[in-house]
Amino acid sequence: MERRWRIAGIDFEHFHMGDNLRMAQEHPAVDIVGICDDSREKMEWGIKNFSIPEERIYSDFKVCMEQAKPDIVILCPATGRHAEAIEEIAPYGTHIIMEKPFASSLAEADRMIAAMGDKHRLAINWPLAWHPSHITAKRLIDEGTVGEVIEVHYYDGNRGPLWHVADKEETTSEQVAAAKPHSWFYKAELGGGSLLDYLGYGTTLGTWFHNGKAPIDVTAMMHVPTGLEVDEHSVTVARYEHGLSKFETRWGTFSDPWTNQPQPQCGFVVVGTEGTIANYDYQSSINVQNRGKPEGFEVTVDTIEPPFQNPVQYVIHCIENDLPIEGPLSPTISRIGQQIVDTAFQSAKEGRCLALIE
Repeated sequence: MERRWRIAGIDFEHFHMGDNLRMAQEHPAVDIVGICDDSREKMEWGIKNFSIPEERIYSDFKVCMEQAKPDIVILCPATGRHAEAIEEIAPYGTHIIMEKPFASSLAEADRMIAAMGDKHRLAINWPLAWHPSHITAKRLIDEGTVGEVIEVHYYDGNRGPLWHVADKEETTSEQVAAAKPHSWFYKAELGGGSLLDYLGYGTTLGTWFHNGKAPIDVTAMMHVPTGLEVDEHSVTVARYEHGLSKFETRWGTFSDPWTNQPQPQCGFVVVGTEGTIANYDYQSSINVQNRGKPEGFEVTVDTIEPPFQNPVQYVIHCIENDLPIEGPLSPTISRIGQQIVDTAFQSAKEGRCLALIE
């Protein structure tokens, strides 16, 4: 008889909880045994869309953990609470999927790793890691299609974090204006800002494309609009032994990449010693240029099959087969990404180039 996996969703501060619960609901061997937040209002969308019965709705994580007894917990707290949330849940002996970013600082990331220990898996979910365009690009890199990676160029963002909720449902300008003064996305102490929201995507997947190599030093700038306490635009340059890579984050694009790609396009351009790959978000093909075909050619993205379509499938696969979490979701790769993020944030504050924070 196939084992069934008990999953709980705790802390609905990030709207990605809706996407993650949908993945859990669609998995044939998963039961959603509980959802929890101290605000009933934040859970209402999930309660309605996933038909969560009243006895599985909690306002206290301790009661949720003790009564629901999940095997896996999906956490979506504000960035500034990631370490605290892990330290609260880890003692219950469960595997954890933490929604991106890794943390608001390297010190907090290390607290998360220490709290989990070696017995249970911690996966940092970067939704871009599941895009077929980026998975296909990594396959081509590993096959040597563009030689050794020497540059990663990344630009990503959206109109802003309050212009959509779970399942990418759009909000109105009036709703955005009303939510902005109260949203954690716009509060520095809670890890708000485009740099902390989006830079980790670029630096973590960039580290994956670089096969785990870390830069030597980092220079960054960010723009904080008048009246805000966090940035809506940042540019980071990381210097490696083999060259420079650039990572740019933006809240305020003219369109969201999942509806219409803005300009610049959101995603990556990977430069190797023998060619380049342009792999943008949400695209059905990627463009490759190499010495054999300098004019470039299109590659249809790979068809991704279970258990590599989403974090719920993948984490269950790793547990069932006693495998480590690898790639962008692994704490090892994500930690290097966090090192770059921390160094970039400090560089922007100090206005100078800084050696990579260890």
